Amino acid sequence: MKECRGDLLVLALQGEFDVIVHGCNCFCNMGAGIAKSIKKQFPEAYAADQTTLSADHAKLGSYSQARIQRDDRQFVILNAYTQFDWRGQGVKADYAAIRKAFAAIRKEFDGFRIAYPLIGAGLAGGDWATIAAIIDEELDGMDHTLVRLPSN
Repeated sequence: MKECRGDLLVLALQGEFDVIVHGCNCFCNMGAGIAKSIKKQFPEAYAADQTTLSADHAKLGSYSQARIQRDDRQFVILNAYTQFDWRGQGVKADYAAIRKAFAAIRKEFDGFRIAYPLIGAGLAGGDWATIAAIIDEELDGMDHTLVRLPSN
């Protein structure tokens, strides 16, 4: 896993990555964290999320996707369903769903430059060391980058 600091969405718009992945819950709201920023800046990603069934446990480990075109830049946003709910206390990140999503990403996006934030380790309360190990295992040998905010 490579790492850099910056704004994942700005870097994607600058052509640094072909695919960006962010974690979502299964309720189709994209109301907090980076998902909220994606919803505002890239309504295509929110529209893709809206095509899925809300509150569907079967979505865990899958993703919806939107192809983004801005001027001469093109990339894909993956809404990875890595937690079921956002309400209540405790860890919301689902490690098995994270593994399943990244295994599927490997199959569909091998050869692409993939980037992601601290998926599952922010609002979802997951352990980043555990999540990073999962991502490294599933994307072994691929070009993938963790993008940390300058303050993280």
